[in-house]
Amino acid sequence: MNAPARISFVSLGCPKALVDSERIVTHLRSEGYELSKTHEGADLVIVNTCGFLDSAKAESLEAIGKAMGENGRVIVTGCMGAQPEPIRARFPDVLAITGPQQYESVIGAVHAAAPPRHDPFVDLVPPQGVKLTPRHYAYLKISEGCNHRCSFCIIPHLRGDLVSRPAADVMREAERLVGAGVKELLVISQDTSAYGVDLRYATSTWKGRELRAQFADLAAALGELGVWVRLHYVYPYPHVDAVLPLMADGKVLPYLDIPFQHASPRVLKAMKRPAHQDRSLDRIRAWREICPDLAIRSTFIVGFPGETEEDFQLLLAWLKEARLDRVGCFKYEPVAGAPANDLPDSVPEEIKEQRWHRFMAAQRAVSAARQKSRVGRRIPVIIDAGGAQQARGRSPWDAPEIDGVVHVTGRRPMRTGDVVTVRIDRADEYDLFGSLV
Repeated sequence: MNAPARISFVSLGCPKALVDSERIVTHLRSEGYELSKTHEGADLVIVNTCGFLDSAKAESLEAIGKAMGENGRVIVTGCMGAQPEPIRARFPDVLAITGPQQYESVIGAVHAAAPPRHDPFVDLVPPQGVKLTPRHYAYLKISEGCNHRCSFCIIPHLRGDLVSRPAADVMREAERLVGAGVKELLVISQDTSAYGVDLRYATSTWKGRELRAQFADLAAALGELGVWVRLHYVYPYPHVDAVLPLMADGKVLPYLDIPFQHASPRVLKAMKRPAHQDRSLDRIRAWREICPDLAIRSTFIVGFPGETEEDFQLLLAWLKEARLDRVGCFKYEPVAGAPANDLPDSVPEEIKEQRWHRFMAAQRAVSAARQKSRVGRRIPVIIDAGGAQQARGRSPWDAPEIDGVVHVTGRRPMRTGDVVTVRIDRADEYDLFGSLV
């Protein structure tokens, strides 16, 4: 029997792209392909690109160039593949270019370049598929695309409008992941809180009962699986209120990832953001009354076209009052094809830089206070890197790779994937330090 074709895979961009990569890899593994850790010696390279920001496009082009230099047989997919001209102009010899979510096109391109050499019936692929994340946590994508038309974003152009998965399909995937040892499910989409709108919240059958394709209903069902459930990319719509009791009862992690982006009504209007900030502070206060342990992470943009010093001061005041736990801030960057590029009154780069530093300084003070409030508590921690007496993990308030960590010391071994109880002894602006109980 011939040796199996070997594929080197590069996955760039957001967790949603990572899920796309996992699906492609799972399909290829089911057909007998093997994965290579290096480009050299592989039969071909697949590069899953990100095309949201110019800096992300540059990173994608760099990855394609590296693959071309080290291997020469390259298939490009992902968001940047939706606009193939820049790729073809720089790398005319790439084997194929496909857009995001076009799994069949990627597989077809692989078959054309390196036909499968194994009998797929002798290649064992685990029921949950091939994961590119550690064994103990997994991203669970519940929809594709987005119905919003934010002026700075081209995601709908790249990935299309919202397409939700039936609730039963989501739950069956979640069950397979949990059965394979996953301890934490990270629920993702472009707008998780809009889940099911396109399906008109249609029901599907799971475990003999009808389950609506609706945000809170799905969260409640996931909460029955006995693992951590973390909700990402949630907009502060009124119906989000329904998940707070689930958090208070320990069914879902007390964590919301909400992309607020700004606080000035004038800037939000220019951004064409849904769920304007006019009542967001009231909503946050109400949520914390229901679930005092709630942690909120968010992202913001400074230096958006037309942003004045007054707008920025409104943002700082809002940030101080909102007391968000985890915050990321980006300096506005034009995206090719985005309507915001045509807005007047661009903000000079030096002003963007100054505002970014002022924003981060303001948030550091908030983060430090939020972290300090957790000293002395006993909390559950999921271990990401085990050890005999020292380990690194995350609290319910920390998502992997984007938030802080918990450094744990103890007198007994801690294994990766364990959920342990830790007494928090001290804190800095971003991380917690504690002892195994």
